[in-house]
Amino acid sequence: MASDGFSDLRFFALLVKEGSMAATAQQIGLTPPAVSRRLAQLEQRLGVRLLHRTTRRLSLTPEGELYLLDGAKILGDLDALERTVAGARSTPRGLLRLAATLGFGRQQIAPAVSAFAQAYPDVEVQLHLTDRPVNLVEQGFDAAIRIGDPPDSRLTVRHLLDNQRVACASPDYLARAGHPTQPADLAAHACIVIRESDETYGTWHFQRDGRQESVKVRGMLSTNDGTAATGWALDGHGIVVRSQWDAGPHLASGRLQAVLPGWLLPPAGVKLVYPTRHQLSAKMRALSDFLAEWFRSGLR
Repeated sequence: MASDGFSDLRFFALLVKEGSMAATAQQIGLTPPAVSRRLAQLEQRLGVRLLHRTTRRLSLTPEGELYLLDGAKILGDLDALERTVAGARSTPRGLLRLAATLGFGRQQIAPAVSAFAQAYPDVEVQLHLTDRPVNLVEQGFDAAIRIGDPPDSRLTVRHLLDNQRVACASPDYLARAGHPTQPADLAAHACIVIRESDETYGTWHFQRDGRQESVKVRGMLSTNDGTAATGWALDGHGIVVRSQWDAGPHLASGRLQAVLPGWLLPPAGVKLVYPTRHQLSAKMRALSDFLAEWFRSGLR
């Protein structure tokens, strides 16, 4: 791999996406020490450190993130120019790494990816399911499915699906403990808490007629997995807040009942997010359009 500005950008982008010297070496047919030397030469040429290196992982420095983000735009412009000059029709192909939350990813995104793979057999999809937030640039993802998160200014957001959160419990629990009539009543109820972040842990936010109320709730059961929390609510352990996509079937069957129906919880719309680029790749545009069409009529 010759060393010039464009090849350095491609080398660095590949290194970040692969996440290790060894994996990058395997991709380009070099040894890991040679990849390490190439990175050192690039950093020496630029006069800045681009990556923090540990024995377990590589992480971007602020200079490395800037180089990667702006470099992706430059490479995208170059690719677009070459396609225009050659008159080539862009065909979706290559590796596409997609991140999604555990529950929604398993139940809704995995089937969508299966259908996408049939429609676009030249696109290799790696679906990564996690309960932790992902940094698309630093972790080398092309896109992620997010539920209710405020958009990062560096990301392009495409809305896929309207989705509301609902507080609910089993009829058995409500028969024993009674129905809360206002958010403050939840302090006296057993609540099933989902550990999503330190900032929001155990605090539920409600809104009605322009008035907002935040309630600190507690209970004997908590988890980082929404499916487990829903199961506990079905077993009568207390009140849980879940997305409509998860609780909807149980509400329709009567196995769960909504509580505080006049109060709104923060919206949880489903979004596809990806780094903002001047020229969107064919595979990324194909995925974005496919998922928008997949969810056009709602949940499958």
